[in-house]
Amino acid sequence: MGTVVIIIVIVVALLVVAGAAYLYQRRRSDQLQQRFGPEYERAVEESGDRRAGERDLRERQHRRSKIDVQPLSDESAIRYRAEWNALQQGFVDKPGTSVAEADRLVLRIMREAGYPVDEFDQRVSDISVDHPEVATNYREAHQVAVAQMRGETDTEQLRQAVTAYRVLVDVLLTDRGQPTGEHRREPSNDTRERS
Repeated sequence: MGTVVIIIVIVVALLVVAGAAYLYQRRRSDQLQQRFGPEYERAVEESGDRRAGERDLRERQHRRSKIDVQPLSDESAIRYRAEWNALQQGFVDKPGTSVAEADRLVLRIMREAGYPVDEFDQRVSDISVDHPEVATNYREAHQVAVAQMRGETDTEQLRQAVTAYRVLVDVLLTDRGQPTGEHRREPSNDTRERS
């Protein structure tokens, strides 16, 4: 009878440990999903595996924690806002030029804020930790900017790229070093539709 009790206790203990491990993993997954929002789904889909996608997101967080990103000074934010407004006004006459300038402007803003800017994929990964709601905008806009250099875009694609860049610029210029622990809601369609 003693052996049966020992086996039952071991089985119950293993079930408790397995249940605790499952709950811990579920909680970590929920936290990542809450923090990264649509970027979580993208990472999981891109990796083809939830664990691999979550590992990628945790690595992004770890890398970003080592980068000293600072809010822009008020003077810089005002200067960049003026550049953005001029760029946006020039869209009507030179849409391709406006997209190329927007891409370069975002790069300069990120560099001044302290983001490493050597490689696009790394830039978007870094920005996704602080602002996951605009990472998709950045990818889509940059993709159009690259296609524009090859002459493979139409005016509507260029308009959408400028709109996507605007959302990113707005976030970068208004970021005042606030905590980024939770996923921010994506800007409404009203904000996106202005051009």
